[in-house]
Amino acid sequence: MNAPMTANEDLLYSVTDGIARITFNRPQARNAMTFAMYDRMAEICTEINADRSIKALILTGAGDKAFASGTDISQFRAFKTAQDALDYEARIDRVLGTLEQCRVPVIAAIAGACTGGGAGIAACCDLRIGTETTRMGFPIARTLGNCLSMSNISRVVALVGPARTKDMIFKARLVEAPEALALGLLNEVVPDVETLQRRADETAKLVASHAPLTLEATKEAVRRIRRTLSREEGEDLILKAYMSEDFREGMDAFLNKRTPVWKGR
Repeated sequence: MNAPMTANEDLLYSVTDGIARITFNRPQARNAMTFAMYDRMAEICTEINADRSIKALILTGAGDKAFASGTDISQFRAFKTAQDALDYEARIDRVLGTLEQCRVPVIAAIAGACTGGGAGIAACCDLRIGTETTRMGFPIARTLGNCLSMSNISRVVALVGPARTKDMIFKARLVEAPEALALGLLNEVVPDVETLQRRADETAKLVASHAPLTLEATKEAVRRIRRTLSREEGEDLILKAYMSEDFREGMDAFLNKRTPVWKGR
């Protein structure tokens, strides 16, 4: 049974033959995520959990420039208090936790940039397919001067290990597709976007044909094995970054397309 496409314009959702698809639809902004997009993605995952006719979920970005380039930076302008920072990270933890615990296999079809919050979304997915132009990473040490949520740090460490996590973040570098494949950030690399979408569909149909309870049990077992830092364990780190002069400087520099001047406070 097929469901009609639904949209809030920035995020498209459709279901065809038991395969759900979410498309981040802001190509003019490199598919940067608004808070409404994050919340809608979480709502969809909850809907999928209640609909046993859906067997797999594909996440992808509109166009060929980006899967998702992180949270729309302009939304940080409203941050005034410590509670704003804590509420933001709580929201991200809730949304990505809901995505990670979606009962069906989740496949990320990644073309172009997959950075910041976009890379966090990809880390929640079960399988990640990229193209030769895919680049992944968290360049926040060069751009914003904030920090990752505790759950995102936990997921990245689980994927690539502590040393490589620090290498990526300390150097603020984006990992090219061949290295991402070798590290386990990607499961597969294909030549172009057309092949990417076809391969994502093929993979979704393959896993959808397998025993659903086997897949659900495996997903949950792997999730339980991994040690995830709680938000409370990292509140001091979140506040240190988000309440700093450096974060305000990084945000202003990013929005005004200049190089930030870090002060370490």
